[in-house]
Amino acid sequence: MSRSHGVAGEFGEEAWTAPARTPVYYPDAVTLAPGADPAAVTARIDTAAPGASVKDSFADLDLTDAGFQVLFEARWIHRPAGAPALAPTPAWGVVDDAKALRSWAEAWGDTRHFRPELLDDAATFVLAGRDPGGRVVAGAVASVSGDDGRQVVGVSNVFATDGGPDSAWPGVLDVAHRLFPGLPVVGYEQGDDLAVALRHGFETIGPLRVWVQG
Repeated sequence: MSRSHGVAGEFGEEAWTAPARTPVYYPDAVTLAPGADPAAVTARIDTAAPGASVKDSFADLDLTDAGFQVLFEARWIHRPAGAPALAPTPAWGVVDDAKALRSWAEAWGDTRHFRPELLDDAATFVLAGRDPGGRVVAGAVASVSGDDGRQVVGVSNVFATDGGPDSAWPGVLDVAHRLFPGLPVVGYEQGDDLAVALRHGFETIGPLRVWVQG
């Protein structure tokens, strides 16, 4: 997402960080290992103006001294490869052009962030569920990451215009299995959305926090 907005992040041993402010809803830093140095993480992002955010992947940072507060807490979720899913209701597929992406973003509820450049990322797939008339009624974003035989499919932005994530997950999991039949599916959720994911075969595997600068 950041690259599609012209923001290039950098991977370090402890965290991925972006030197310029990332798009709304997306963190300026993501910790990659437990025990990251809070000062080192915040030194690599733009904190000159309020609004910087950090995804604390292991829920073990304390960023209060740097002027951050916890925005929310959630749980990482994992679903094994090949686990059966309920049959999806709408027709699902991959968004492959700018016009379809805009229709997807309108259904999701915000057209500011999902730019056509996102479709150029070979590891990112925008998934859309359509009604019989071809209108986008559900969707998600799937990203493949990892190496050395340990790849996973990360899923985010799960939505449905009728029925919420509970009606979207069967289609998301079905198309993810068709695209990546040997890979597990991961993500993170909180509250009611977490309960929904658990009903669809996920298990929790650890906590995370998102911090935001006041």
